[in-house]
Amino acid sequence: QVQLVESGGGLVQPGGSLRLSCATSNSIFSANAMGWYRQAPGKERELVAIITTGGMTNVADSVKGRFTISRDNAKNTVHLQMNSLKPEDTAVYYCNTVRAASDGTWNPMWRWGQGTQVTVSS
Repeated sequence: QVQLVESGGGLVQPGGSLRLSCATSNSIFSANAMGWYRQAPGKERELVAIITTGGMTNVADSVKGRFTISRDNAKNTVHLQMNSLKPEDTAVYYCNTVRAASDGTWNPMWRWGQGTQVTVSS
């Protein structure tokens, strides 16, 4: 069974930074693109950023210029560096392996982990 373990969330003031991490097994990580999602209360889960096995990245317009996704292939870990955080970034953040669909979107492949809570508040 695939395990996705997110960490690094917390409470931060507006304008602050956090770095999220997600670890999974080597067999899953090395062969797949990885994505970070988030789900705010009362809202649907949304894709925030993806990184391919070759290191190409794409982030949502709402976080462009503030969030950076990276992967550490030696540690089977993907990170999300979040800077200039805003209250609207408050959500539970999840990672997953992702697969590109024919329409250009990305779809999650595995059961969700527990996520990590990010709260941006003064």
